[in-house]
Amino acid sequence: MDISLKRMKRVPSELLEDRLERVRELRSDDLESYSIQKDRLSGEHYLHYAYLHMDVAGGGTKEYFHHLLPIDNDDVLGIMFGDQAFDYPAHWRHAYLRNGPEGQYVWFDPQDFGEEEENEAVANEMKKILLSYKEQGKTDPESMRRMFEELEQLGKGKERNGS
Repeated sequence: MDISLKRMKRVPSELLEDRLERVRELRSDDLESYSIQKDRLSGEHYLHYAYLHMDVAGGGTKEYFHHLLPIDNDDVLGIMFGDQAFDYPAHWRHAYLRNGPEGQYVWFDPQDFGEEEENEAVANEMKKILLSYKEQGKTDPESMRRMFEELEQLGKGKERNGS
């Protein structure tokens, strides 16, 4: 199976163990580590980030989380020679694999997460406008027209910001 991991929705952890090999360890301490990994079959490179999470509320249970960010050859060289930053989450701007339930890795796109926050902010602004008109008891046709114009402008502002 020489399919790119990028084309899979879910990636079994056993598959990653079989296919990935460490090219270089970049940084490691007691809580986190970074390394460059290479897929033996596809030749693709990944930046591997692992960190230790301690569940204090759950009796101090330790659990390791793993993320794999696809990187191209220029990024590999830039990171290896120290010319390119790679810290999580600041420099992880496109979709990456992260371990999830049942021994599967799933794709996570941080851009989608930012869009959710933006949508929520717009929804909150719309709610404020609606509540304002409701509290003031403005239900005449002219007030309703103004309210809809405000809501429309809010929506257009979101469109201009690229969403």
